[in-house]
Amino acid sequence: MKDGQEKRRVSTTAVIAGVCGLALVTGGGIAWWTANRSPTADTQSVAPTTAPALSPSPAESPAVTIPVPPPTPVQVPQAQVPQAQVPQVLVPKSPQPKPLQQTDTLTVQVYWIKGAIGKFEAVPTKVAVKQADNPDAVLQVAFNSLLAGPKDASVSSEIPQGTKLRSLNVKSEGVYVDLSREFTSGGGSNSMTSRLGQIIYTATSLKPNTKVWISVEGKPLELLGGEGLEVAQPSTRQSFDKNFPL
Repeated sequence: MKDGQEKRRVSTTAVIAGVCGLALVTGGGIAWWTANRSPTADTQSVAPTTAPALSPSPAESPAVTIPVPPPTPVQVPQAQVPQAQVPQVLVPKSPQPKPLQQTDTLTVQVYWIKGAIGKFEAVPTKVAVKQADNPDAVLQVAFNSLLAGPKDASVSSEIPQGTKLRSLNVKSEGVYVDLSREFTSGGGSNSMTSRLGQIIYTATSLKPNTKVWISVEGKPLELLGGEGLEVAQPSTRQSFDKNFPL
């Protein structure tokens, strides 16, 4: 009875020992197989079946031209200079045209009387007027010379001494002359006619066709002298030559 139990124990132990040995052998074989497995086989088993594309050889590759873009200009920032340090450039102004200078002198005529047998003749004398800028000033200079009397002994004046020019105005319609009361004093008809002619011709020396208004002490001159020489208002050279020929 005991011998049978011991035999069973021996056989069981042997089986267990065999199983353990087989497990060890099997594990060692698996470990050896895993360690010595060919990597090529695994790679080939995993790699795709499609054949890789072959790169063309340098001789077969087509020439490819790659355009080179032009260089981009690099903008260099200008150095900022403080406003106070920037020099100001003065641009010379273009020379302005000089205004035309007026004539320094202007010639105006003053009329005198030259006696002849049976008639009187009006004789013009040129008078230079300096820096005259308007007709009023020109004629005032002419009348001042007329009332002062001639300097040439070959001519004379029938305007009484002491006669003064009270006013003279040049307007669009004509010339207005105002004389002092001495203008009407003394002399006969020939003297009155001559002095009237001297006033009219001198007043129209700038424009011969100008009309002349003559007054004495501010009143229009209608009658001249004791004989009552009638004076037309306005008077012109043409009307005087017609009514009072010298």
